[in-house]
Amino acid sequence: MGALINRRRGHRSIAQRLTALGARLGVEPRDDDGKVESALSFLEEVTGAATIAVSESSAESIRLRRSLDALPLGLVLCDEAGGVIFRNTQAETLMASRYGDAIAAQAVTEVLAEGWTNGVADRTIDIYGPPRRTLTIRASVIDDGRRPLGVIAVIEDVSERRRLEDIRRDFIANVSHELKTPMGALGLLAETLQFERDPAVANRLAERINSEAFRVNRIIEDLLDLSRIESEGSPSREPVPVSLIVADAIERIRTAAEQHEITLDFVEPVANYVIVGDRRQLISAIHALLENAVVYSPAGGTVIITIERVEPRTSDEGEVIGPLVRVAIRDHGVGIPAKDLERIFERFYRVDPGRARETGGTGLGLSIVRHVAHNHGGSVVVESREGEGSTFALELPMNHQ
Repeated sequence: MGALINRRRGHRSIAQRLTALGARLGVEPRDDDGKVESALSFLEEVTGAATIAVSESSAESIRLRRSLDALPLGLVLCDEAGGVIFRNTQAETLMASRYGDAIAAQAVTEVLAEGWTNGVADRTIDIYGPPRRTLTIRASVIDDGRRPLGVIAVIEDVSERRRLEDIRRDFIANVSHELKTPMGALGLLAETLQFERDPAVANRLAERINSEAFRVNRIIEDLLDLSRIESEGSPSREPVPVSLIVADAIERIRTAAEQHEITLDFVEPVANYVIVGDRRQLISAIHALLENAVVYSPAGGTVIITIERVEPRTSDEGEVIGPLVRVAIRDHGVGIPAKDLERIFERFYRVDPGRARETGGTGLGLSIVRHVAHNHGGSVVVESREGEGSTFALELPMNHQ
């Protein structure tokens, strides 16, 4: 009898310990009858619930990490002891280059320490690359309302934003400069004409006023064209025979060519090459290239226009490009110095500012050509040697139909 009583007491003790173990997981037992079977059943129920909770917590953690990795910002999280406990993929990427790693990592460490001391901190650093980048780093303390738990740093690559700000600032300065010169000339000429009594001199002044007014109008028209082309992005699409748009552009420039005594040599290709794009944009681009060739060629010179097919080729990145239609415009003019070749497609950039103003150029034509080529998935390339002339080629994807 005593042994039986002792065994029951042992079972009850085990049941109580099992029940207490389950209760430690945060679940109160519904019925404590002292039986081992009931305690085991309760413990199984509790551990099952705990397993589900752990699984859900792990899934939430994975989702949170994946979400943080998808952010366009770099995140670095430190605990209260200063140890890094999390760094997302973007933060790893921003500090991945050999030179940038040392600069960015050191800056992040310093900003985190300053943020922990002062509550918040921020810094902007320039990494000269290549590629050149500008990073902003902001750090702030995180807490649970009672005590600080750590500090987080947010890293943002603002290189593109800075580049666009510089472009916008330069554009405004260039537009102001380009318009200021003819507008100032107009005012001075009009003031002189007001008091001029000699009819011959007055007539020459009136011609100058008309010339400057035409120049202002050209700048405004090119600005509007460039703005329209940029804003359209992907232009309207229709099959366009290349020979027809080249012929239209030649007709638009023919009068200027005759004034400059320039011969336009264009022989239509046997094949009827067709591209898909915006007819108006394409004519504007080819006209701009023809205008450059005409005004920078010597009197009596010839501008050669050719159309040909470019077979598919592989880029340096391994991408297959083509087939393409290549519209090439070759002149035998002054040519372009090698140092200027990379900049000639910038707005208002001129290789020879004095000659460009004499010929009425606005400095926007090649920028328009580049945007048209980009809008049509193509490119514009240039080959030039100073004193020997230039060849500009507009390469556009061919219609496969």
